[in-house]
This record gives sequence, C-alpha cells and structure tokens, in this order.
Amino acid sequence: MSERNIYKFSAEREDLNKIIFKYAGTGTKRFWNLDTRAYEDGALPAKVKELLGLTASLALRCDDCVAYHLLQCHKLGVTDAEFEEAMHIGLIIGGSITIPHLRRAFQAWDDLKASS
Repeated sequence: MSERNIYKFSAEREDLNKIIFKYAGTGTKRFWNLDTRAYEDGALPAKVKELLGLTASLALRCDDCVAYHLLQCHKLGVTDAEFEEAMHIGLIIGGSITIPHLRRAFQAWDDLKASS
C-alpha cells in the first residue's frame, strides 16, 4: 500500500462510514460504539489495544483493518520495534498466507513514517 493509498483508504473509509450512518439503525450504531470504546485506554493502554487489533487483522488477512490499525498505531506513537513485534506475532498466528498482507503493511508503515 503506497502512501497515497493509505491516505486514500482513510478518506474513502470516512466517506463510506457517512453513508452507513445515513441508514444505520440502533444495532449498527451500538456496534460502532462498542468497537470504538474497545480501543480506548483502560487496563491496557490504547496503543497496546491498537497493536492487538493490528495483529488480529493481519492474522485474519483483512487489508482494510490492517490499514486502519496502522493509521491508529502511527497516531499513537508506536515505535518501529513495537510495530515489527506485533507484525511478527500476526505472521506466527496467521502463517505464510499472511505474507502478502505483511508486505503491504510494512510498505504503508514506511510511507506513514516518511510523511510525518
């Protein structure tokens, strides 16, 4: 995912979420709220929770989820070493089938760092 793509993803995600909420009922809104609150500081800091989300997203091979959590990790000041360890765990859990997603994630991470 190139730098242009990570930011394009972010803008497109925001636009699509607006459309969802145009039609969203109570159940969808509750789910969104639950998801948002799950990543707030608690017993675990938000940064750790985002790394957990990133790891799970890699193992599940969801590029959109990986991109979202990458952006959040970058905003929260995740270090290269923390990022690499989280990605390593995702690779161990998900196996070699996650390698294409791993490649795109590292490229996007590099792009995010270059733009800040």
